[in-house]
Amino acid sequence: MNPKHPSESLTILTDLVLPSETNPLNNLFGGELLARMDRAASIAARRHSRRIVVTASVNHVAFNRAIPLGAVVTIEAKVSRSFKSSMEVFIDVWVEDRESGSRTKANEAIYTFVAVDDSGRPVEVPPIVPETDLEIQRFDAALRRKQLSLLLAGKIKPSDATELKALFL
Repeated sequence: MNPKHPSESLTILTDLVLPSETNPLNNLFGGELLARMDRAASIAARRHSRRIVVTASVNHVAFNRAIPLGAVVTIEAKVSRSFKSSMEVFIDVWVEDRESGSRTKANEAIYTFVAVDDSGRPVEVPPIVPETDLEIQRFDAALRRKQLSLLLAGKIKPSDATELKALFL
């Protein structure tokens, strides 16, 4: 299977925050943002794998900044690392200033998807070859996140979490 670059899975969704999508403070509902991120991430995972993909987990979400009514929101998602049948997708959320047009990072998230066949059984996905410094950083950190997740789920022993141990030695 030929390796791919993260840029090949890049998915960008841009939308406006409407009144029906806001809470009493006139900010975008967190659940609405999660749904938008899930859609963008699933497209990125599908672009990488060219298979049906299912959300396996939401590993991290940071709601660092409220997104107000009327704001233009851009969600950028791309595969940061692939494993046998799973893919970690890193998502950056940007808010555009209505007057200046400048963009500010508002939130980020990390989702995991699994590629499946028509019967729902996991299938192999291509490896990732990161190119930029940020892609390399996210690629390297993805293995630590995966080991931590497996360790917390009791699926590996602490002695097998080599990348985690390396952080402390």
